[in-house]
Amino acid sequence: MPTSRRIKAFAACVTVLAATATTAAAVPAAALPAAAVPATTASAPDPLARFHGQHVDWHPCALGPGDELGRALDSAGADCADITVPLDYAAPGGRTITVAISRLKATDTAYRVGPLLLNDGGPAGPSLHMPLTKSKVMGKVAARYDLIGMDPRFVGRSTPLDCGWDLGSAPMRSAGAGPAAFRREVGVARDLAERCKRAHGDVLPYVTTRNTARDMDVIRAALGDRALSYLGYSYGSYLGEVYTQLFPGRTDRMVLDGVASPKSYNQTLLHGAEAANEESLRAWAAWAAARHGTYGLGATRAEVLATVRHILDAAAQHPLRIGKEYLLDEHVLPAVLIGGLGSDLDGRRADLAATVGLLARAADRQPVEPSEALAGQLEFLLTGAGSAPASQMTAIICGDVAERRGIGSYRRAVQDSRERFPLAGPLANNITPCEFWDRPVEAPTVLDNDVPALLVSATDDPRTLYSGARGMREQWPSSRLLTVDGARQHGLYGEYGNTCVDERVNAYLRTGRLPAHDLTCEARPGTGKR
Repeated sequence: MPTSRRIKAFAACVTVLAATATTAAAVPAAALPAAAVPATTASAPDPLARFHGQHVDWHPCALGPGDELGRALDSAGADCADITVPLDYAAPGGRTITVAISRLKATDTAYRVGPLLLNDGGPAGPSLHMPLTKSKVMGKVAARYDLIGMDPRFVGRSTPLDCGWDLGSAPMRSAGAGPAAFRREVGVARDLAERCKRAHGDVLPYVTTRNTARDMDVIRAALGDRALSYLGYSYGSYLGEVYTQLFPGRTDRMVLDGVASPKSYNQTLLHGAEAANEESLRAWAAWAAARHGTYGLGATRAEVLATVRHILDAAAQHPLRIGKEYLLDEHVLPAVLIGGLGSDLDGRRADLAATVGLLARAADRQPVEPSEALAGQLEFLLTGAGSAPASQMTAIICGDVAERRGIGSYRRAVQDSRERFPLAGPLANNITPCEFWDRPVEAPTVLDNDVPALLVSATDDPRTLYSGARGMREQWPSSRLLTVDGARQHGLYGEYGNTCVDERVNAYLRTGRLPAHDLTCEARPGTGKR
């Protein structure tokens, strides 16, 4: 998920992409009523006509004097609107919900391209803010687009969904150190699923990526444009891929950054990316060891890793006391650590080093006070403050690909992965509420198309693996792959400070012409990437 927001969001479980397998238990799309597949012919009436032709009521974005995001959008000259969409596209005459969007209008009307819809990843990443952040990296190119931020259905300022959980760690909890810890996780996952079904069982079947893609096409039509351009990060790349499959011929310029393949979309977060995250941990440990005088975590990589192991072992014995408010246990601690491994930029690595130093003191049962950033993460992960985003993220993943694998399958997967991947394995293979969710209404999207998109990926991305980008390049022969060699970075365009990447993406957005062949940029000097 892009900007520092994406890395913080992962640490607070707002944005992570799942990584392997699909479910065979869902109903095939072909079995759905025709209205659920919103393509129409020239002769057939449009079942979504009232949505496609709706009047868009643009208004100021600020909801009140304390609304910092709204005031920032208003100050930049943006406006906002709520788009009405069907809850269930198979029954467009039924219940409706709203999707919140923002718009920073094109000012270069002579060379206007059209709307550029922006998605910050997730699932469940709010994106209303993105016209502000992306206009900066786009520079003069931004003037050619109506930059459209969208809070996907049930996210942010759209019609809300909150299961009323007392934690925000639901999508990314670790199984812990032993059988008793795993049994606790089974109970937590079952309870969260049951609570969400009680609170929102009437809408959960419609909280899906395919329906978000359908919402995007309603937005396109309501804006009066024939096609959408699109920039999506991480999970947002998957959303963009689904859109192209459901609505062929309705995309113009498409940039997918941190590319994920639909073949890799799965209910178990980070499954398949265990090795990449353990390698990122080792690379960070080498970086921290070279700065032992600053952080005191160990003078060698092995010593730094031993410090991390000590923290994990201590949390397994008894939760770590962080300040007066927070107890950090073996189920949530791995998410805090892995959340710091999404970037090899020195600033991000320094943040993680400071956090690990504090956690090491807590592991020694010394009194510690969290930094403002860590306190925010812990509040999100450990209390009801994170309930809504965690509910939304879980609902989307489970609505897309939930399957009943059997509790024993998770236990065996955790055991099998623990020795090779002691940090990432128990998290990436742990049971989730999806095990207790209803089966999805629709099967996961299978791509059989070819789209001329610009795919952007780092070779050592620990979240959405480079293999996924290569797979999409093969799936879409008309696309081009822009690779950053040697970067351990999730999210590149406007996120990594890599001029090579930013200039090439801007050139494509400016001209609409893809490079003649795949391109490679080198990771920035000074990132400490190895």
